[in-house]
Amino acid sequence: MKANKEITIYDIAEKLKYAPSTISRALNDHPSISKNTTLLIKKVAKEMGYRPNSLAASLRNNRSKTIGIMISRINRPFVSSLISGVEETARKSGYNVIISQSNDKYENEVINAQTLYNSRISGLIVSLSMETRKLDHLRPFINQGIPIVFVDRVPDMADAHKVIIDNYTAGYRAAEHLIEQGCTRIAHFAGAQHRNVYSERKKGYMDALKDHNLKADKDFIITFESLSFEEGEKATKKLLDLPIPPDGIFAANDTTAVSAIMYAKKRGIKIPDELAVIGFNDDPIASIVEPALSTVIHPAIKMGQLSAKRILQHAVEKDEEVLFETSILPTELCIRNSSLKNK
Repeated sequence: MKANKEITIYDIAEKLKYAPSTISRALNDHPSISKNTTLLIKKVAKEMGYRPNSLAASLRNNRSKTIGIMISRINRPFVSSLISGVEETARKSGYNVIISQSNDKYENEVINAQTLYNSRISGLIVSLSMETRKLDHLRPFINQGIPIVFVDRVPDMADAHKVIIDNYTAGYRAAEHLIEQGCTRIAHFAGAQHRNVYSERKKGYMDALKDHNLKADKDFIITFESLSFEEGEKATKKLLDLPIPPDGIFAANDTTAVSAIMYAKKRGIKIPDELAVIGFNDDPIASIVEPALSTVIHPAIKMGQLSAKRILQHAVEKDEEVLFETSILPTELCIRNSSLKNK
């Protein structure tokens, strides 16, 4: 079937017998066009199916009013909440959002970065993939003065804004909570240690054990590729098969923590009496599993909102010297029955 012709301002001008320049000004709410004329032109444009060519506008201005987001996996509750915070803030200022996911693959992230760069975005919000170690694919944005805000998974990089939480303190408090419940053999499900969030959570866990004169058993620390449910099951089986298994698990995300609870229950292990478990993120699944999962509340929506504000702030102050900021948002423990021995 033959596609219909794209309606242009010249078609609207011909229909209304106005100059194309008048149509253009009215569609852009120029003050030189009367309110009544503007309303009429917009009404007819809508009826005719006119669509503004935002790509052409971005080519003229060398930027679009669009914020790009590069994240790991859109189906993670933390990530979807983060995106929601970005979109809410961006749309209030008349900005659109383009979302791309890497599925935690570095190669995908490189391709996504090139696509967003070619789309002439006004700013980029990035939560790095699990595999990413090099940042060459982000250099074109920096060279062109396109602001980057790293959020959650951030690199050691000076010329960018960062929005993070205090992962060290959160990890420390999670492990300390298990210690306070009487656990003495605490395992840790860790993420890739070149990622700041997971290395800092592990360090907090290690220091909490040390400060309470407990040994960090190397057999109790398991590092995951993607912190998936399946990896959590395998890790829990490995731990429970040890001659002296752990009596507590601090998992770096809720997915693996829930898988630990479910697998342990299949083995007849009582949660939390024989195995106390605490996760991280406060995903919806944390309150659904039985017993409900203790976890660390991660302010994902606020992180998204603040990330978008940094981009918008840069757009307003683009002619001024930019002072890059690292914003650290607080977390809190949410204690439920999966870890609560001392009721």
